[in-house]
This record gives sequence, structure tokens and C-alpha cells, in this order.
Amino acid sequence: MKLNFKKMNGLIPAIIQDSATMQVLMLGFMNEEAFKKTIETGKVTFWSRGKGRLWQKGEKSGNYLEVVSIKKDCDNDTLLILARPNGSTCHKGKYSCFGEENVSVTFLNRLFELIKDRKSKMPKKSYTSSLFKKGIDEIVKKLGEESVEVIIAAKGGRKKRLIEESSDLLYHLLVLLAEKNIGLNEVIKELVRRKTCKPLDD
Repeated sequence: MKLNFKKMNGLIPAIIQDSATMQVLMLGFMNEEAFKKTIETGKVTFWSRGKGRLWQKGEKSGNYLEVVSIKKDCDNDTLLILARPNGSTCHKGKYSCFGEENVSVTFLNRLFELIKDRKSKMPKKSYTSSLFKKGIDEIVKKLGEESVEVIIAAKGGRKKRLIEESSDLLYHLLVLLAEKNIGLNEVIKELVRRKTCKPLDD
């Protein structure tokens, strides 16, 4: 990949996007050495103008940006990097340096909080509350039924149906976690610990 590092005295801007949500995470600068290091390690590495050295995102926090793809613009002087963030990107603990939230994770967290609220308050006309009232046997029964429905939908080849059944399965899984007092963050931490999540193009 030929890049023009001369325009900005040896530096080029690199825009980082989350490969899953396509949200912009941050903007950094690379020199040739940082670009080569990024290619070699598969982790986004910048040239820190403040520190005057190479800086790999996450070198202290562990919140690395794992490279999925790299594209250059039409003038060869700007990079667009799709990456998988391993934790928060912003040094202030935020998902994005631009204040954006991870839409998918944020929604799941809110849904899980709503489910836990239903368990706590047990409103009469709530389907979720009715599951908690019937207990663990009914919850795992529904989870099993939805698992079968997902398999049938997958074999049937209808995308819309598979999405619907997958949504039902995920919802009932969250109900089970709430019933067993297991936090959604505990499951996410376990996935991160295993580090078995692979990019879609693997």
C-alpha cells in the first residue's frame, strides 16, 4: 500500500471505526514506522505527537484495537481502519472518543436492566414477570423451545424468520441469566477472557 507521508511532515491521519457497529471510535496519526507496526502486530499503533514515540492503543489498559481491514483514501494520505475494540477506546473510559455509545451493547444492557426490573417489581400484565413467577423450569423450557425454533428457521433458509427466532432466543437467555442472578457483563468478560471471537471474514 503506497501512502503519502510528505503532506503532513511524515504523518497521516488514521480514522478508526468499529468493524461491528461501523461507529467512529477515534482519530490518530501514523508515521511509516507506526503503519508498519500496525501491519506486523495486527493491533493499531500510532505516532504519539505528545510523547514523541510509537504508541500502541491499549499498551497500558489492554484495550487494544485489533485490525480487521485498512483502506486508504483517493489521495493516499488518510487511512480508514476497521477494528475490533477490546474494551473502551477513549482514555476516559468511553466507548468512543467522540462520546458515542456502542448501540448494540447499550441496547442489550438496557433490555437486561428492564428484565431485572420486571423480576423485582413483578407487574401483573408482564410476560417477563409471568416467566419468573413460573420459575426456572418454565424459563429453561422456553429457552429450549426457542433454540429449536432457531434451528428450524436456520434450516428453512428464511432470513427474516431466523432473525425473529434469534431475538426470541436471546431474550429468553437474558431472562435465564436474570433468574440465576448472573450479570450480562459476566458473560461478556468470559468471552473476552477466552479471546475466541473471530472476525466475520475469517
